[in-house]
Parts: sequence; structure tokens; C-alpha cells
Amino acid sequence: MQPFHHLLANNLVANVTNFTVWFALTFWTFLETQSVFATGMIAGIYLVLTAMLGIWFGSLVDHHGKRVMMIVSSLASCTFYALALGGYALDPSIRAAEVSSPTFWLFILVSMFGMIVGNIRMIALPTLVTLLVPEDRRDKANGLVGVVSGIGFLTTSAISGFLVAWGGMVATLTIAIALSILVALHLSFVRIDEARETRDDAEPNRIDLAGTFRVVLAIPGLFALILFSCFNNLLGGVFMALMDAYGLSLMKVEEWGMLWAVTSSAFILSGALIARTGLGANPIRTLLFVCLAEWIVAAIFTIQSSIPLLAIGCFLWLFLGPYAEAAEQTAMQKVVPYERQGRVFGFAQSVELAASPLTAFLIAPLTQFVFVPFMTDGAGADAIGDWFGRGPERGIALVFTITGLLGVILTIIAFRSRSYRLISTAYAKGPDSAPAA
Repeated sequence: MQPFHHLLANNLVANVTNFTVWFALTFWTFLETQSVFATGMIAGIYLVLTAMLGIWFGSLVDHHGKRVMMIVSSLASCTFYALALGGYALDPSIRAAEVSSPTFWLFILVSMFGMIVGNIRMIALPTLVTLLVPEDRRDKANGLVGVVSGIGFLTTSAISGFLVAWGGMVATLTIAIALSILVALHLSFVRIDEARETRDDAEPNRIDLAGTFRVVLAIPGLFALILFSCFNNLLGGVFMALMDAYGLSLMKVEEWGMLWAVTSSAFILSGALIARTGLGANPIRTLLFVCLAEWIVAAIFTIQSSIPLLAIGCFLWLFLGPYAEAAEQTAMQKVVPYERQGRVFGFAQSVELAASPLTAFLIAPLTQFVFVPFMTDGAGADAIGDWFGRGPERGIALVFTITGLLGVILTIIAFRSRSYRLISTAYAKGPDSAPAA
């Protein structure tokens, strides 16, 4: 079994662990509090911390052994999950999910730190794809990474709903601790030859944001590509803030978990297709076509209160996601110097996610206090309620529809931009960035 396949299997278990905690925490909070505001705050906190720490995580990946940093990531997750479990056992206000309690939010914060340090793995893996996979096969390797993400999503979605119904956060955190230890132990036996990495001795062993920013600006169109993903995620924050609240308004938590499990098979199908066919000659064009399709789906899938329509929308959204991610990673793996890839991937993660917390923090109270009343007994219910529907769930649905329409407009503008032509040309003409063997 090749090291790359060991890494895929290891990341699969780690992703299942961290995303199970994420889903379970969101499900548990909504079921205990019935508050869209609370779940929106969870999404917002997660995105803020991810955006803040991405550049630092990228620096850690560049300046230390990538396998070592993946082990550190799992051990750190284990530590935070253990602290969260201890707090849950000791504090009744946490167990009661009292939104007004500071310790409840401290529990949320510590649990999410366990998930967030897992992003070190997410930054390290694409740099290892650059190291271990030849340039002409990287798009297909990124497709395999998508398959792993899909299997993880499918497993996570089913596990989370049943875990919350059966054992709540105690069972979730206990299993997360055990699996985090397991993946760290497995990875300690995987050998990766990182000696091929070439690094200038003058390269500063620190975050070096200015140097990373210069690298990004030196590649024509790359910063615009990152900004496009940033604005795309501005709208995507709506989904993180509201999707679970919308789904749980239509079905039980076990059913919602199973729906995610079934529709997450789209991740596997999508990743398998990428691994077989690749992304075409221009992954940037593929990225924009995929984003256009995603937002058309987003504008339609909540148009009526329908579980089948919701399931189809989730399936299509999840099917298209790996294409977008693989396209961006494939482009950056070729045009960004290898010794800077950790920091550039971390920088991109931070910039791309920087807008999402604003959306999540704004959209949750805006939905709760404006759109829900608007579609329950307000002007919206009177104007379009006869065909769109009325009630709190219809208020959430209207936000999704508006978001999708805005995304379509944004993507059409990006297609017509000069930056799109520049980054496409840079990818077509640029040399491979992988270190020489």
C-alpha cells in the first residue's frame, strides 16, 4: 500500500471523527434550544476561528514535517475533546444547553477547537499530493481525496444523527477521543520521504504573511481566484448557518442524519468521476461552471416545502462541491512554488473563509427576527404565501432562494472578468511546482 493511500485512509478516519463532532454539536444544540440563532452562532464561531488560524496552520505545514504536523493535529483534537467532555460532565448548565450560560459557549468553543485543529491536515494533504503524485495525474488524485471526503460525509451524517439520539454529546466526544488516538498511532508508522522538498535557507521560519502575499500577487489572476472563492463562501455561509435548522424543521434528527448519509454518496460519485476523467484542460473554467450550477440549485431546492426536493438539492450541491475544490487545488498545486504551498493554501483558506463568518453571524439573527416573521404572518406571507408557503421554515427557505440568485450573478461576472483569463493562461503555461526527485 503506497504512502498516499495510507494518507487517504488515515484522513478518512480523521475527517469522520471531526465532522461527527461538528454535526452532532449542531444537531444537539438545535434540538435542545430550538434556536436558529444558536446554530448560526456555532457556524459563525467555527468560520471565524478557521479564518484566523489558516495562515498560521499553513506556516506550520511548511516549516515542519507534514506527517508530523498531521499527528500533532490529531493529538491536539484528542486533547480538546477530552476537555469538552470533562466540562460537560461537571457543569449542569452545559448539559441543559442554557444559551445564556457562559460555560455552555465555552463548551462549544473548546469542542470546535478540536475540529479546527484538524484543518492542519486539510492544508497538509494537498501539499503531499504535489509531492507524491506526478502533475499529469494530480487532478485525478484530488478526485480520490474527494472520494474520501464523500465517504466521510456519508458515514458522519448517519452516525451523528443516531449518536445524538442515542448517547448525546457524551457518546460523541468519547468516540472522537478514541478515534483521534487511533489515527495518530497509525500515522506514526507511515513513512513519507520529504527530503525531496527544496527550501531556500533564507526562507524565514515564521508566518511571513508579507512574503506569502507577494507570492500570491506574483501569479497572474491567483488573488482574483481566491477572492472569487471568498465571495462564493460569503454566500456559502448561509448554508452553514441555516441548513440544519431547515432540515430539522421538516424531519426528525435521525431522518435528517440518514438523508445526509444518502445524499453524501454524491461526494463519492463525484470524486470517483474526477479520479477517472480528470477536470479537463482548464480547471479554472471547470470551477466557474460548477459554481454556476451550484447556485442555480441553491435558488430552486427550497422553492417548496418538500423533502424529495430538499434531498435532490442536497445531492446535487454535494455532487458539485468536489469538482470546485479539486479544480482550485489542482490549479494552485501547479502554479504555486512547493516550498510555499502550505502558507498559500492556508492564506487561501483564511481569505476564502473570512467572509463566511460575517454571513453566518448576520444571517442567523436576520432569518430569526426578519425573514421568519416576514413569511409567517408578515408582508411576505401575504404576497407570496399562497404558492411559496407560510411559516418559520418558509422564512428560512426564502433566504436560500435569494442567496442562490446572488450567487448566479456573481459567477456570471467572474466568467467575464480579465482575471479569469489571466489565471487560465498562467495554468496553461506555468511550469510544474513539484520539487525535483
